[in-house]
Amino acid sequence: MNTRRKLKGVVISNKMKKTVVVEISRTFRHPLYQKVMHTVSKMKAHDEMDCQVGDMVEIIESKPISRTKRWMVEKIISRKEAQAELPVETPAAAEG
Repeated sequence: MNTRRKLKGVVISNKMKKTVVVEISRTFRHPLYQKVMHTVSKMKAHDEMDCQVGDMVEIIESKPISRTKRWMVEKIISRKEAQAELPVETPAAAEG
């Protein structure tokens, strides 16, 4: 049986070689005060799949890869939609 933890998050940085920073958001109720709490964790994960910023990924716990990397990207759940460049009208083009 596989007991490694799996988490889902969004890639917020891919500027390092074969490493991405994944932001994990968690919402829970405070045990005593019952207030809804939001926490955000940033984890570095080993990336062999060429993830881009904005991708939703699933990361899995692994043996230590480096000083700060203890996670690997297991799969890309969804890719960020590439936004098409809209033509920008210039004032000269609008007048003439």
